[in-house]
Amino acid sequence: MTEGRLVYFSGDFVPESEARVSIFDTALMYGDMVFEMTRSYNLEPFRLRHHLERLYAGIKILEIDCGLDIDGMEAATLETIEINKDRMPAGVDYQIMHNVSNGPMGLYGSVFPEGIKPTITINVWPLTWHLAGIADSYETGVHSVLTQQQSVPARYIDPKIKNRSRIFYQMANLQAHRVDPKAYALLSDEDGFITEGTGNNFFIVKDGIIYTPEGRNVLRGVSRGAVIDLAAELGIPLYEKNIEPYDVHGADEAFVSSTSMFILPVTKFNTQPVGNGKVGPTVKRLTDAFSGMVGVDIVDQASEYKAEAEALAAS
Repeated sequence: MTEGRLVYFSGDFVPESEARVSIFDTALMYGDMVFEMTRSYNLEPFRLRHHLERLYAGIKILEIDCGLDIDGMEAATLETIEINKDRMPAGVDYQIMHNVSNGPMGLYGSVFPEGIKPTITINVWPLTWHLAGIADSYETGVHSVLTQQQSVPARYIDPKIKNRSRIFYQMANLQAHRVDPKAYALLSDEDGFITEGTGNNFFIVKDGIIYTPEGRNVLRGVSRGAVIDLAAELGIPLYEKNIEPYDVHGADEAFVSSTSMFILPVTKFNTQPVGNGKVGPTVKRLTDAFSGMVGVDIVDQASEYKAEAEALAAS
């Protein structure tokens, strides 16, 4: 591995330490930046096109003229991966992060004599530390805490646009961590129905059937879609429906999904055990099937990365 990863920054490649967004960028002024995080398995991006399609839906809705069509963005992404191939730890899977905004506001144009252009960043980052932090949770499960902070209603900000205006997520995290410093925050809508976590989608299992909140008030996660597809392949019934806290208390299992981890079991909800408080058979079945599909034992990989992170910290 050579030193110094490079970031695609609005058409150029620059060292990570030099990839800086202007203080006059609309992303900072308004939070109107869309983003995506994709990850690799066996060094191959998983559902990259799915992530880019969602990115471009947000780009269209926010009227961002980024200067690249989706094929151009995909090509720039693959080039970013290739140029960093020898700059990454050998054999370690990585995340790919896209951030796109309109760039600096026109009001501050005098600061940019070369002209204002959109901000586009694409960076890759090893998943060692991401997965090290959740490695034990595949076996123990996580604690989901329903917070006082609710989701922003779709009539105000459509949650299906993956954007950087996420202060309500942070408020929910702060509230959940007052209950349990390691808790995963879980939000609800105005009617009290569960929506999503702060960066993950939520599922419960009852009598062998998987239920997940309807897609209207949640980010329609790419991993959520993978769970839906995988359940269909395995013949596990899955329905999108309104879920109340009462339903979670009566569930046999629960779990969350997100890009970096695929799924993690939820074994505790609002301080009480979910089912018998242990990882259930449906979660294990989905985890094993997904590992087979991507050719990586995701539980073992997280454990290996934890050991590597501990070794690095001790060195």
